[in-house]
Amino acid sequence: MSVPAHSSSSPRPAHRRLRLADDRAVHGARILALANQKGGVAKTTSTLNLGVALSERGLDVLLIDLDPQSNATMGSGIDKNALEYTVCDVLLDDIAAADVLQTAPDGGFTVLPSNQELTSAEVELVTKPDREFRLRKALAPLIARYDYILIDCPPALNMLTVNALTAADFVLIPMQCEYFALEGLSALVGTIDKIRATANPKLEMHGILRTMFDPRNNLANEVSSQLISHFGDRVYRTVIPRNVRLAEAPSFGRPVLFHDKYSRGALAYLALAGEVNRRSGAPLPRPPP
Repeated sequence: MSVPAHSSSSPRPAHRRLRLADDRAVHGARILALANQKGGVAKTTSTLNLGVALSERGLDVLLIDLDPQSNATMGSGIDKNALEYTVCDVLLDDIAAADVLQTAPDGGFTVLPSNQELTSAEVELVTKPDREFRLRKALAPLIARYDYILIDCPPALNMLTVNALTAADFVLIPMQCEYFALEGLSALVGTIDKIRATANPKLEMHGILRTMFDPRNNLANEVSSQLISHFGDRVYRTVIPRNVRLAEAPSFGRPVLFHDKYSRGALAYLALAGEVNRRSGAPLPRPPP
């Protein structure tokens, strides 16, 4: 089967703070959609823990839960059944996104949450004007408030995913190193090309993230080698290992960095945050007021 074609808390120098303090005002947030239509690839885990790891670097992060399963919302420690408004209201009823935002109980990042009501959005969006651009429009007032906006997409190439890709600057693709995953990658790359051609010419692939990786598995190593051969430096150097702490953290309603910050999984996402930040132009936190 072929591969498809192609925190630091230490003080920063004053001159760097002055040079980049207004980075968000000039460039706006970097918007990354984490997408893969194949389920079970650690997409939500990666969205959540990458967001926390970036916030640990002193950056302002907004996490958008665009998956009706609401796992990112629950994994942030937010009770999805106690929400008055969700991202569904933002997409369908033009509720301002700023009025729906929730602060994660453990702090460090902000969430635009979802619940099971988002299941109906796929059908209802079809009847809305500019249906592909609803999320982009909703996020426009928030761009200058954050360094990163991370969108957890549903495991499907549906209208919700199209909204995410239309709003995003970059796509981050989490995937397991197995052959069936390569077929899904091919379909997703094709969708990215179509979105770039029709709705979002700035959209780029940020990188491919190898998740749940076991270096003792010969097949995983073979697929990993094929990815690097075809995509080169589009494949992140950071690899997310199979890790018990990563698997159990959601049951506590916490990201792994708050559950066990010294676990292999937590350290891997901290490393990924550094790599993502460098590729994205390395925004620095604003100096304290």
